[in-house]
Amino acid sequence: MRADMRTVGLFAAVTALFVITGFAQSWNLSLQILNMALVSAIMALGVNMQWGYAGLFNIGVMGFVALGGLAVVLTSIPPVSAAWAAGGLRVMLGLVLGAATVVAAVLAWQRLPKGRMRGAVVLAILLVGLIVFRVVMLPGRAAIEAVNPASTGFLGGLGLPVILSWPVGGLLAAGAAWAIGKTALGLRSDYLAIATLGISEIIIAFLKHEDWLARGVKNVVGLPRPVPYEVDLQRDPWFLSWASDWGFNPVSGSAVVVKLCYAGLFILVLLALVWLLETAWRSPWGRMMRAIRDNEIAAEAMGKDVTRRHLQIFVLGSAVIGIAGAMMTTLDGQLTPATYQPLRFTFLIWVMVIVGGSGNNWGAVLGGFLIWWLWVTVEPIGLWLMDLITSGMAEGALKSRLLEAAAHMRLLVMGLVLLLVLRFSPRGLLPER
Repeated sequence: MRADMRTVGLFAAVTALFVITGFAQSWNLSLQILNMALVSAIMALGVNMQWGYAGLFNIGVMGFVALGGLAVVLTSIPPVSAAWAAGGLRVMLGLVLGAATVVAAVLAWQRLPKGRMRGAVVLAILLVGLIVFRVVMLPGRAAIEAVNPASTGFLGGLGLPVILSWPVGGLLAAGAAWAIGKTALGLRSDYLAIATLGISEIIIAFLKHEDWLARGVKNVVGLPRPVPYEVDLQRDPWFLSWASDWGFNPVSGSAVVVKLCYAGLFILVLLALVWLLETAWRSPWGRMMRAIRDNEIAAEAMGKDVTRRHLQIFVLGSAVIGIAGAMMTTLDGQLTPATYQPLRFTFLIWVMVIVGGSGNNWGAVLGGFLIWWLWVTVEPIGLWLMDLITSGMAEGALKSRLLEAAAHMRLLVMGLVLLLVLRFSPRGLLPER
């Protein structure tokens, strides 16, 4: 009962922060922060599954988020007919040949007897496959990127409803996690962290430089929405009548309504995921995962396949992160690979999990809300404080330096919050029961 009251009290306190932001600044800003906090909380749930359930140290979160964003482009953007006609078939054939080369090399490695001959055959398969892949792929890629590069220059997607991209993002991230897990989960925890970070950077570099897929650093803008556009609401007689009856400005009111629609969708996804994870956590499967996390040797002695279960939870957690990445790109309305930075999409998510409480799903959600609110609001609050502190100071180098330092307040506060939580509540604000 005491733990339940603590949970309710902490969530009520975080809710009060968003309400205060709404009254003190604007509800538009408060809802904007809330929507990104909901997405961040879902990312934190995915990391909490991997770390809190199984003790897997994944610091490649950014890569799985980016794959979720890519899913939005591949699912919702209409296909670019001219690009497909110019080089689409060559690119698809090149991808098939590349995959066939990898499969042939793996089969040769598995079936040939050990020795120098096996290594030579595998190397020959890879070299020949690489040459054929480049001969087929490169002309097709160049032809696609030459098709109206200012606005397209890529193949586009399937033209399906954008909300379908969320599960597709989970599937893309899960597929990448399976490939990573098959090779990296046998590593020690610190090596696993380095491997996931490196693969994450490879994924981001691929998105930045392969323009035929998603325009690279030229970005894909104007992605479809699952909710109405503000301008459409402002032209709707029913909405204008409703805004007039309640005394709302149609322009600001339409922005608030759109953000509320996003918040409703995100809350439904978050609650569904929490319910599924809580059910799994209390099931025999959840008890097995805790046993493996706490003592792998004892669990293996009891007949549990530790490597297989680690792969399973790694794939499931990455799928949740991929769903969140697709939701975030949908909210932004654009895919911008250059913005995928480890500080935002890895470090900050880990801070949310640690502060909220590793191994507790509600703790991860709480950490997502609290840390994202702090991340957004601390910098303007710090600037206001510095203005107040330096208001009586003479103009000079010291005053200028203090005002410039306000931009770094969010990093200082994140470190301070993390230190305080680790000192006074080492297991997080809502520790695992």
